[in-house]
Amino acid sequence: MRPFARPLRRAVLASSALSMLAFTPAVFAQEAAAPADEASTDAGDDEIIVTARRRDERLIDVPVAITAYSGEALTKAGAIDITDVGQTTPNTTLEVSRGTNSTLSAFIRGVGQQDPVSGFEQGVGLYLDDVYLNRPQAAVLDIYDVERIEILRGPQGTLYGRNTIGGAVKYVTKQLPEEFSLKLKGTLGTYDQADLVVTASAPIGDIVRVGGSIARLSRGGFGDNLTTGLENYNKDVWAGRGTVELGGYGAPVLIRISGDYTKDKSAPRGGHRLIPSLRTNAPVLDNVFDSRGGLNDPKQEIESYGLAFNVTAELTDTVTLRSISAWRKDTSATPIDFDALPAVDVDVPGFYFNEQISQEFQLLYEGDRLKGLLGFYYLDATADTLFDVRIFNTLAGLTAFTEADVDTTTYAVFGDATFDFSDQLSLSLGGRYTWDTREASILRQNYLGGGSPVFGGAGVAFGAPGTDFDGKRSFKKFTPRASLTFKPTPDHTLYASYSQGFKGGGFDPRGVGVNAPDTDGNGIRSDAEIAAFLSFRPEKVESYEVGYKGSLMDGAVNVALAGFYADYTDVQIPGSVACTVSGLPSFCGIVSNAGKATFKGVEFEGRVRLGEDLAAAGDRLTLSTALGYIDAQYKEYVSNIGGRPTDVAEFREVQNTPKWTASGTLAYATPIGDGDLSFGTTLSYRSKTYQFEIPNPYIDQKGFALLDASVVYTAPDDRWSIGLFGKNLTNKEYKTSGYTFINVNPTTGAPILGGNGLPTSALGTEGTLTAFYGNPRQIFVTGTVKF
Repeated sequence: MRPFARPLRRAVLASSALSMLAFTPAVFAQEAAAPADEASTDAGDDEIIVTARRRDERLIDVPVAITAYSGEALTKAGAIDITDVGQTTPNTTLEVSRGTNSTLSAFIRGVGQQDPVSGFEQGVGLYLDDVYLNRPQAAVLDIYDVERIEILRGPQGTLYGRNTIGGAVKYVTKQLPEEFSLKLKGTLGTYDQADLVVTASAPIGDIVRVGGSIARLSRGGFGDNLTTGLENYNKDVWAGRGTVELGGYGAPVLIRISGDYTKDKSAPRGGHRLIPSLRTNAPVLDNVFDSRGGLNDPKQEIESYGLAFNVTAELTDTVTLRSISAWRKDTSATPIDFDALPAVDVDVPGFYFNEQISQEFQLLYEGDRLKGLLGFYYLDATADTLFDVRIFNTLAGLTAFTEADVDTTTYAVFGDATFDFSDQLSLSLGGRYTWDTREASILRQNYLGGGSPVFGGAGVAFGAPGTDFDGKRSFKKFTPRASLTFKPTPDHTLYASYSQGFKGGGFDPRGVGVNAPDTDGNGIRSDAEIAAFLSFRPEKVESYEVGYKGSLMDGAVNVALAGFYADYTDVQIPGSVACTVSGLPSFCGIVSNAGKATFKGVEFEGRVRLGEDLAAAGDRLTLSTALGYIDAQYKEYVSNIGGRPTDVAEFREVQNTPKWTASGTLAYATPIGDGDLSFGTTLSYRSKTYQFEIPNPYIDQKGFALLDASVVYTAPDDRWSIGLFGKNLTNKEYKTSGYTFINVNPTTGAPILGGNGLPTSALGTEGTLTAFYGNPRQIFVTGTVKF
């Protein structure tokens, strides 16, 4: 990979002037974490401690819809990466983004974003040990060395800040133990899966501990690229984490210095064409995991790393100070062949360069009746995206090169407090004021005769840049929250809450400045007119929620029930379509603030102990369930059709948001000597899912179910364990994402078919209509040894 980013912009411009881009936890073993109800193997729901409100609280006491998974539960379920937990969390979609191996697409309660280029930001915040990950690249975190994962549903802007209008996902790693520890974990499975994780830690003196993990994660492809010979959907990852801790375990101060590193050298993930090629008549392949894409330059490689410095100091019995300092960086080189054919029809080589530095301070107070915190947050982040769009079949060697450099600076002050009027009744109030500044530098240049020189192409710059733009926008927003909680007994919680969410605006990195309208009619496109054309406004959500959490029958039954309603306004809809730029066929960004949407729904999570001492003394049978329903509808969706604003809301759908999500896990555990044997199976279901706002009968996924199962034996004192896991046992084929550049009716979105009965191409000549699929059936064995 080339060590460049911003210097390219001026270099390319100069060249242009001279010459004229299912946690379907296979099993919740005995007391493993049923969604939101139990996250440890020997504690009831009232003992689960989460940090959803930035302080330690029992899960049952928190007036927020949360699903919590313990590290032990994830291990016993055979969870592989963070996307697995999405299968058993209501109204949640976590998946690998289209055409990538490690970029995360996240949606909660209808809110999210799947476009990974700079300028667009996710609507679900991802946190690694309380450090916000500003970009989705390298965010598909593998599950190892994890203490727990918390999924918070609904706007979390007050305590978690920017881009959490849909919710937040918290990945929490384990604190180092006080004694020497060494653990080896190995996995062998189908498709040549071979994983090894080595974790070790040791005390140095009385207050210092050092430790870390090294992971080698590999798997062969589910299919092949028939053009390049590379494996498709394979995995080739090296990763590691290291930690130094001082204090803690009763000491008033805990200092935690941690670093992580991941290098992903997996082959490019090629799409599966859903229609025959329109020009060369290449047929649809039989295996959905096979591809024919010919692009393999730049060589695929993703590298991410970061440092964090977390300090917790108990200043008094009631006052605690926390500081969270972090620096992170990731780089990606990725070739994406949109058309999935050897021909260079719609080929997109790309680079992503992201870096961030953040600082957060929290001052916590915990008195008898009053508990709360005050905080300050700062983020300085850069996101640079460079890519070619190569359409050689349309015009010899036509390439549209884009470099989009987007800087983000954010400041925020926030506070949240809970006052207990009595042991039963409490009121929480909070708010956050955010200052968000986005600066964008966007260059777009056409080349003829080959690709751009940035990606080693021999193309010659053609004409003046279509976009040469520098702009800046600032946004300010106060986001409040309030909740009223009533606890008739310590085991029952009723609550009602109101919260607001906010995601800042920005600039469309794929927009074309020369297409900006001359709004004042003076014949000149001014900088202000171009800025207005390329920019989009912040989006906002107001959410209302009522809920109940309870533990009944001496802990035999645990339930969590939530109902919610949300108004979503100025919804940011990024995308790109075929267009004409300076007389040449090309593609254009079409980001818009579509208008208004409403989300209303219900979520239920439960766990019931069906029986004990059934076949043997000490055995237990449990059933864990999760159910989500959401009615997500656009009330206003204004699109420019024929030069006129037109409301097409009745023909648009909310993407990546199935109306129904459900799962059920039946688990049986029994003692074997001093050890433990656990059996279980999980069935999860998702109803029809629309991949984009415009329904597409080719790419949209019909409702489907996944079946997982596992058996795990754990030796006495947890010294070793061995488990057999099966995922997607019915080998269900299901689409998770895709690319489409076909002609559609601009109002209804219905595909426009040609005389052959196939869709007609909107960009290129072969027709781009490709899909990516979830993992097929996998069987693997995992063994763990502790010393």
